[in-house]
Amino acid sequence: MAIRTTHVGSLPRTEELLNANLRRKEMGETMFAQILQSSVNDVVARQQEIGIDWVNDGEYGHVMTEKLDFGPWWYYSFSRFAGLEMTDKEYPLAPPAPGSNIHLVEFEQRRDWVKFKDVYSDPEAAVMPGVKQLSEEEQTKQNFPVITGPIEYIGHDAVKQDIDALVSALEANGIDRKDGFIAAVSPGSAARLSNAYYDNDEEVVQAWAQALREEYRAITDAGLTVQIDDPSLAESWDQINPAPSFDDYRRYIQVRVDAINTALEGIDPDLVRLHLCWGSWHGPHTTDIPLKEIVDNVLTVNAKYISFEGANARHEHEWTVWREVDLPSNLVLVPGVVSHSTNVVEHPELVAQRISRFVDIVGPDRVVASTDCGFGGRIHPSIAWAKLKSLAEGAQLV
Repeated sequence: MAIRTTHVGSLPRTEELLNANLRRKEMGETMFAQILQSSVNDVVARQQEIGIDWVNDGEYGHVMTEKLDFGPWWYYSFSRFAGLEMTDKEYPLAPPAPGSNIHLVEFEQRRDWVKFKDVYSDPEAAVMPGVKQLSEEEQTKQNFPVITGPIEYIGHDAVKQDIDALVSALEANGIDRKDGFIAAVSPGSAARLSNAYYDNDEEVVQAWAQALREEYRAITDAGLTVQIDDPSLAESWDQINPAPSFDDYRRYIQVRVDAINTALEGIDPDLVRLHLCWGSWHGPHTTDIPLKEIVDNVLTVNAKYISFEGANARHEHEWTVWREVDLPSNLVLVPGVVSHSTNVVEHPELVAQRISRFVDIVGPDRVVASTDCGFGGRIHPSIAWAKLKSLAEGAQLV
């Protein structure tokens, strides 16, 4: 049987592209566009050569300037939306909407971080490789944009550049557009910014949904699949301290799911894949919410494809959840069968075993073998490509 393969999106950037991102203003848009297009052509060709069937642009339009960088999947959006402002003044997240008592805490107050404070504060623990440990004074100077006005989409040129680069690379490599995808942040994940404008968190999420609709539609109107990255559905559980009840949390994330569906109105679900994960940092993850507690919410997203972690030590066992839930007849599972969380390259036979579990549940036509999360900025490029090769080889063994 032929099992299709893909990956979650972010792939290692070349030195040339990293340098171009740093020197973009200096070199000018014409030269930068040439380097970007050449880089996307190469990364698409490499995916095809290895045996990846459903390819992307490596998220090369989501700017990285360093080899190790966990955040471009999210903060690429900062330059694509009006209503955001960099400021030295501190603002909180938007307060909970009426009827909700859930609010997110700062990173150092997350339950896994509190539980393993000695690990997270140790620069030699390899939990956050390559990330400088900041002093308290330096931390106060680190800030993200604040929402200071109505959220509006202004990223039309940027997403067009993403689309044009990928389409050109697909054509250069003889790949149909239906086998290409572009990742975009979800409303719930985009909304996790400090706020000085909206009355509550649900207003913020809905504002992002309305604005992100333009990005999703641009991608799908081009005949490509949009992958909606939404770690907030699972990861936010750890960011609520003390832990809420499962029922309260499910109500909280259903608002985020409904926002995705609002943003997807008018878009064919066959062109949508949702990526669910618990965050990609290399920590203990002992406070991750079990998949079984949120899977019913996840299944209400208007997406044909559900991408999720299935290969790491904390979540591999949850493959049985998919055997126990009532799955829509057209749903395609996109399980991670190789992981970003370890430098060990999975053996192709192990990859095949992992794929087979899901094939036994839904059949080969409803499984696309993938990665747990994006590789770019998380593991060494050589290891990332070796893992993708093992993924493709394992799929051939099923």
